[in-house]
Amino acid sequence: MSKSSLIPIAFLVIAVIAFSPSKLFGQGGPALVEITPIVSREVASGQTFVGTVTPPRRALVGSAVDGRVIEVFFEEGDRVEKDQPLAQLLTATISLELAAAKAELDYRREQLREMENGSLPEEINQARARLSRAKVMAEFGQRELERLAVLRQKNATSQSEFDSARSIAESTQEEFDEAKAALQLAIDGPRPEKIAQAKAQVAMQEAVVNKLEDQIKKYTIYTRFTGYITVKHTDIGAWATQGGAVAEVIALDEVDVVAKVVDSQVAYINVGDSVRVEVPALPDQALTGRVEAIVPQADVRSRTFPVKIRVKNTIKKSGDPLLKAGMLTRVMLATGGRTQAVLVPKDALVLGGAQPVVWVIDPASITRGDQSQQAKASPVPVRLGVADGSLIQVTGAIDPSHLVVVKGNERIIPNRNGEPSLVNLVPNTATPSTSEVSQKGDGNVVD
Repeated sequence: MSKSSLIPIAFLVIAVIAFSPSKLFGQGGPALVEITPIVSREVASGQTFVGTVTPPRRALVGSAVDGRVIEVFFEEGDRVEKDQPLAQLLTATISLELAAAKAELDYRREQLREMENGSLPEEINQARARLSRAKVMAEFGQRELERLAVLRQKNATSQSEFDSARSIAESTQEEFDEAKAALQLAIDGPRPEKIAQAKAQVAMQEAVVNKLEDQIKKYTIYTRFTGYITVKHTDIGAWATQGGAVAEVIALDEVDVVAKVVDSQVAYINVGDSVRVEVPALPDQALTGRVEAIVPQADVRSRTFPVKIRVKNTIKKSGDPLLKAGMLTRVMLATGGRTQAVLVPKDALVLGGAQPVVWVIDPASITRGDQSQQAKASPVPVRLGVADGSLIQVTGAIDPSHLVVVKGNERIIPNRNGEPSLVNLVPNTATPSTSEVSQKGDGNVVD
């Protein structure tokens, strides 16, 4: 393409920029916003303290047994879930012991089941047949003994033949008695004592199996809460000792911001108080928390008491926590009497610039049409104070009778000449009155 052919295109681009500024700034018209009244009421005066982000839970995960590390499932910085395995130790020998113990347990259970089921019908019939045979033999032996006894009285037989017949008769009678007892045992089944002994043997073997299974579980090292790995103490091939460290895990789904407050001011702070938290590393984040605990033990040198503020952390899609342990913070704690203040919802703050900004609307600038409402919004730089529930104290050139933008404020583009920016109000929403806001019960109450 020649340079002469580029000249008309250049003029066309200049014309578009000159006559379509909304296209240049990526805005197709006034931003659609939601508004709410500014709140004016008494709050406790506050003071800023330096704090540090700390994890509410920290654990040095160790091995419960000695063993060789064959697998490691984590690296430093990884997020781990509750009961997630961290490392695996070698379990070949104990696995063989467990297999043998389970086989022995199966054998003893089958023995117990055999006793509890009693004798089979075939076994009882077999015992009856033996008894019948023994009875026949006993009767024959007795008759033979009686016959030889008569002959002996007549000296028709020898003494040895008579003694032999008597011995056979006694033997067959004993076999008959034994067969009779065996039949009764088959009918009655095992004695309750024998069954109790078999149950005890099964229970003993179950305990052996449970012990070995528990030992195998100890060869897999788990984390007991959701958190992040901060230190890795082992690797594949290393020898883990009983009680030796494997990894350090910290919980960060919620964090504690610890600030140290002097003894003359700690009396004004109460557990449950709302607290505004600023993180210099995250200037575009408006964070609030609640006082979780006031440690009743002061540092003897500084005379300061640790105050823990619990803050809900934000976990990114990547799994990375927004607030990280060790981050520097500033917290605004109530340390004095109550004073009149202007408060706005946290969502009204536009952060990230040199100073926080809120967009305010004069109710007189609202124009109502058939299908929409429009108003003029002005940016007001503010300084932040204490938190009160979902509200944050602001100081600046704000008229408490005005309204504040709580949604869509990030889409409002300031005018270069400093004039208010035109915005569209969310359809079908009337401007809430003071009484309506007081009835919501969400903290946005005007006294």
